[in-house]
Amino acid sequence: MDLDQAPQFVVDSMLGRLARWLRIRGFDTWYFREIDDRELLELHAGTGRVLLTRDTHLVQCRGISGHVLVRSDGWEDQLRQVVADLSLKVRPERMLTRCLLCNHPLEKLAPEEAYGRIPDYVAGSTSAFRGCRSCDKVYWAGSHRKRMEEVVSMLLSDRKGGQEPSTG
Repeated sequence: MDLDQAPQFVVDSMLGRLARWLRIRGFDTWYFREIDDRELLELHAGTGRVLLTRDTHLVQCRGISGHVLVRSDGWEDQLRQVVADLSLKVRPERMLTRCLLCNHPLEKLAPEEAYGRIPDYVAGSTSAFRGCRSCDKVYWAGSHRKRMEEVVSMLLSDRKGGQEPSTG
């Protein structure tokens, strides 16, 4: 799957941590803390994004297609399920290419663009930065990146088998 052909998501308000971890993995993921069902369905229908929801009433009563009905309460199992149900390719080169706060694509920043927006200890030890032009957040490869990679690798190497897909 080409990076440009990766599925895009719209995620209901019950799945904030899942949305964050999809963004960490580089998937274009719209998430709103407060959104009503009508607005969520309009976004889904109008954009063709895959709807991720825990709301059985929302998808069953309205006959919605192009969705994943997420079964678990825990984000780890939610991520496993979405990756398995949609046969997602989780690629290292996609890692941290989207802003975790607002979902916009990150751009490479020159060190001087990042200075003043990062802690001094980071400025003295890191020279590669990415930034979000929308919300002005700056990212760099620190120990948190390695931990995120380890978490995702562990989760996806420990997939639970035998679950029926719940895509619509």
